[in-house]
Parts: sequence; C-alpha cells; structure tokens
Amino acid sequence: MDRQLLIICLLTAAINLIGTLAYSARIAGVRTRRIAMSFALFNILVLVSRTSNSFLGPFLAKRIESRLASGGGEALLGDFRLVLASASIAVFLGILLVPTGQRLFAAGIKHFQVHRSTGRLVMRLASPAGVRAVRQSIRLPSLTHLRGFTKDRGVGWGVLLANCLAQALIVVGVLASLYAGFLNPEYRVTASQLSAVVNGFATILLFALIDPQLSVMTDDVVEGRIGEARFRRTIVWISISRLVGTLLAQALFVPSANAVAWIANYV
Repeated sequence: MDRQLLIICLLTAAINLIGTLAYSARIAGVRTRRIAMSFALFNILVLVSRTSNSFLGPFLAKRIESRLASGGGEALLGDFRLVLASASIAVFLGILLVPTGQRLFAAGIKHFQVHRSTGRLVMRLASPAGVRAVRQSIRLPSLTHLRGFTKDRGVGWGVLLANCLAQALIVVGVLASLYAGFLNPEYRVTASQLSAVVNGFATILLFALIDPQLSVMTDDVVEGRIGEARFRRTIVWISISRLVGTLLAQALFVPSANAVAWIANYV
C-alpha cells in the first residue's frame, strides 16, 4: 500500500467512524434530557460524514489517473476493495466505541449548555482538559449489555434492511461511479457525476425511513414508554446494519460500476 492509497483509506475510515459514532449523540441526549441539542450534534456529524464522502472523489480520481498513466489500471479493483474494507473496519470500531461516544457527547452537551458556543466546544476538545476527558470516557461494551443484545431490537427487520441497503449505496456510490469511468473512459465525466444520483437516493431513504424511527423512539424514552436499555440496543442494531451494509458494498461494487458505465452511454 503506497502513501496515496493509505491516505484514501484513512479518510474513508474517518468518515465512516464519525458516521457511526453520530448515533451515540442520541443516547447522550436521552441521558441528559437535552434532546434538541443532541439532535443538533447528530445532524452536524451526519452532515459531515455524508458530505465528506464526496471529498473522496478528487483523491480517487487522481488515483485512477495515476494508475492509467503508469499502465497499472488492472490493480484499481484491488485498491477499491481496500478502501471498502477500511470503511467496514471503521464501522466495527465505531460500534465498539458507542459507550465512549455517548459519554463524550454527554459531556459536550453539558459544556455547550453553559458556554453556548460551538467554537469553544471544539477548542475544549483540543485542549489538555478535553484530551483528559476523552481518555476518561473510553469504555468498551459491558458484559451486561452484551448479554441483553438478543432481546427486543426496538425496530423491525424492514428498517434494518433499508438502512443496510442505504449505507451500502452511500459507501459504493462514489467508488462505483469513478471505477465506471475507468471501465467506460469515453464517458468518464458522465459516469463520475452519476454518483450524486446514487447518494441522493440513499440519503432520501435514510431520512425518510431510518431517522424518523429513531426520533419516535427518542420521544418514547423521554416520555417513559420504553427504557434506555432498549434504546441503546436499537442504536447498536442500527450500527450493525450499517456494518453489514459496508460488507454488502463489496458485493455490489463491480455490478454497480458496470451498471453506471452502461447508463453513462444513454444519459
């Protein structure tokens, strides 16, 4: 793995780690009873995660151009497989860090309630006190939570499958469109622009089906109709479906790239 590919993999991992940890903000909101603030943090992180996915485009496009210029285009598929694998590893790490994330977000919510400044919150995180708070917040899932994992999921299989599909499309959208440009170089620019259609559909699916379910459950927890433990299990199940989605992206990558390459001929 050369430096360019390492940077792409690390950026992909960071994007997916942020997206996975964003769900911890909802747990923190339930615990602190600062629902609106937790939603604001969640939306900021999700926006950063989903928007940053587009930033991969220039790096990956440069990778393709470099491979083509050096005559190593046949190695591109392996490069993209590594990028997809880095997304899966980051999501798995994010699932393990859900307890850490909820403690950090709870501390961040309390800090913002006092100082009312996003800038000061970011500076606090970068300060020695913030680093100390991060170190003190590190927790792994407890055995108690693991034993209760098989209980009520809180959401149906349809929601989990929809989230799995949406996450797979988001992960594979930019990658497949760029690889399609390699497969169909005559319409390379057209193929690369089709990623917006794929990601747009996946984002609508997430906002229309997944986010409302979590919002309703958050209200139910605040009103005492369901317990926090069940809500945490739901967040973990949603995160696991995201992990399965990144694994599914490996299977969808080549068919999606071929489909985009074909569609580019007729747009």
